[in-house]
Amino acid sequence: MDFVKWSNDAIAKNGLNAYMQDFRVEWIALLSSRLKFLLEGRTFIVITDEDRSWFESYLLKRINRSGARPLLPFVALKSIYPHLDEISSPEEILLLEDMLSIMFPNGYVYFYIGKHMDKRANIAKNNDDSYMWLFDEQSHNSICLNSKDENLDIRLIELLKLFDKSIDAVLLNQVSLL
Repeated sequence: MDFVKWSNDAIAKNGLNAYMQDFRVEWIALLSSRLKFLLEGRTFIVITDEDRSWFESYLLKRINRSGARPLLPFVALKSIYPHLDEISSPEEILLLEDMLSIMFPNGYVYFYIGKHMDKRANIAKNNDDSYMWLFDEQSHNSICLNSKDENLDIRLIELLKLFDKSIDAVLLNQVSLL
């Protein structure tokens, strides 16, 4: 089965049709291209804004939950570089990227979740291969979520479940990527 059909079925099955109608196409295309990076052995470096730090922990635990599948290369940037919030210039972002290139020779992908105006968002926005769930802004390589949505936290968890199921489908060869 191709990834587009599988994704549309999964979205419908999980009751996300109405919620995702505005960004379904972007979700499927972007996720497909980023899952290819995962299959290539790239590491996903997770970054969130301060308000979503709980989600960063949840995401990392869910992706690599015990016994679910082989461990996947998802790590928190703040665990690699504790001085993350001190980065304030494009030069410092380039130095960080140099360090990450040495640490991850197969490559890496920033996975940012949070406000588009957050200082941490600039790290991900600066990289063409990033995967972003941005609030209140449509940007290259991102899906746009509404920060005023009273169910935002629930939506994030639902999207993560869909993301996680997509990884399983690709790893178990149930779907072919575009």
